[in-house]
Amino acid sequence: MFRSQRRKLKILFGLLDALWTAAAFGSAYRVREFLPFDHRFYLTPDVWPPLLAFCILTWVSLGYWLDVYGKLEAVRIPAIVRDSFRQAGWGGLALVVLVFGVKLDISRFFLGLFVAVSFVYLTWFRIASRNWVSSVSRRLHVERNIVIVGVGASAEALGRSLEEYHGHGVRILGFIATPEEEPAPKAIRLERSYPVHPLRDLRPVLARQHVIDEIHFAVESRILPALEPIFRWCDEEGVCSRIAIDFFPKINSYVDLEQIGGVPLLTFSGAPADEALLLVKRAIDIVLASIALVVLSPVFLLAAVLIRLTSPGPVIFRQLRCGLNGRTFTCYKFRSMVRDAEERLHEVMHLNEKEIAMKIRNDPRLTPVGKWLRKSSVDELPQLFNVLKGDMSLVGPRPAIPTEVAQYQHWQRRRLRMRPGLTCLWALRGRDRIDFESWMRLDLEYIDNWSLSLDARIILLTIPQVVSGRGAN
Repeated sequence: MFRSQRRKLKILFGLLDALWTAAAFGSAYRVREFLPFDHRFYLTPDVWPPLLAFCILTWVSLGYWLDVYGKLEAVRIPAIVRDSFRQAGWGGLALVVLVFGVKLDISRFFLGLFVAVSFVYLTWFRIASRNWVSSVSRRLHVERNIVIVGVGASAEALGRSLEEYHGHGVRILGFIATPEEEPAPKAIRLERSYPVHPLRDLRPVLARQHVIDEIHFAVESRILPALEPIFRWCDEEGVCSRIAIDFFPKINSYVDLEQIGGVPLLTFSGAPADEALLLVKRAIDIVLASIALVVLSPVFLLAAVLIRLTSPGPVIFRQLRCGLNGRTFTCYKFRSMVRDAEERLHEVMHLNEKEIAMKIRNDPRLTPVGKWLRKSSVDELPQLFNVLKGDMSLVGPRPAIPTEVAQYQHWQRRRLRMRPGLTCLWALRGRDRIDFESWMRLDLEYIDNWSLSLDARIILLTIPQVVSGRGAN
């Protein structure tokens, strides 16, 4: 499905979720109101509107966070039930926190009933809606009549991909053979059969007989310059033109188009490049890091006192690390080792358990307090100041020391293309217990799939990991 159609579908189903959430709220309210319990139940006019608004906003936001609206037409029933349960469950938890946080006197039975009814309504609606997502998609966007320029393997592959969205209003009018590809077959058979026209017939024949919404170019790169008149015609007529770029090597980069001084630049970025979303990520980092510094200030004080009383040396350990794109910065940690640990590194090199990164279980240089700091990850807390400074993020690949980076293989260096963080996917998959290559691949998996919702999930799932101390050495 095209991005514009998917975006509209997400908005539509988000609005429908809001209606079903409101319906569940009303249904639960009416049921509780008429139940013969000892205490009469009602919500005053100054309570129910903001409470309902909170529920709607929370349920819809969770739907976007769980990406429920991006897979409605293809997901199986067990997955629908699971997603609806997670959405209602997380929403119910947020509702309970709100009610007890602001000390609202609301029936607990009503709260539980509302969560249960919302789960039933959302599950039923999503199961029922699977059969008409395609119909809704067609109505959200006019049918797209598409002509494919090219008759080679890449053009056929593009045609097969477009055929999958036939039900969403995509129509392939035919294929165009460029002069370099002639003689060409009269038709191309995929799931359906499509006529093949010579390039000279595009405007006098196809454009007069059919409405052409889009022209997709799927030809070898050497042919594109000869097709400049067609590009100009598309520009003059307002016909949308798209170029299949599978003639580039298979890469994991994000692809975007920029313009500098009127010159179009096709951009391949090794990391997320959406400046607006990255700015939101930075704002979230600042807000959460500031809150964490205030809330955890007693832990900071306790750690500082224990370090000072139990071993000579500074409280804060400073070390040079590699940050965004390999730029170095000073990383802060609570000192967990003896004062001359760096000078004694050669004594413990033989104990290293990883290929490149230095990880030693029960490192003899650790102080008694340092072992607890490492186990509980309290030693990492001063890096919240690195987050405020912009050297690090809350979520991202862990910052490596320059000597480690110097030993990276080429594919491992791409992890430097995103701002390092306090936690990432590796924290959820075993922390210090995973091997070095798996660690690198998890960082690249994070970069390739990054989103604000993924950051939120990692933060929420990291908290129990840190509290329990699982996987930490």
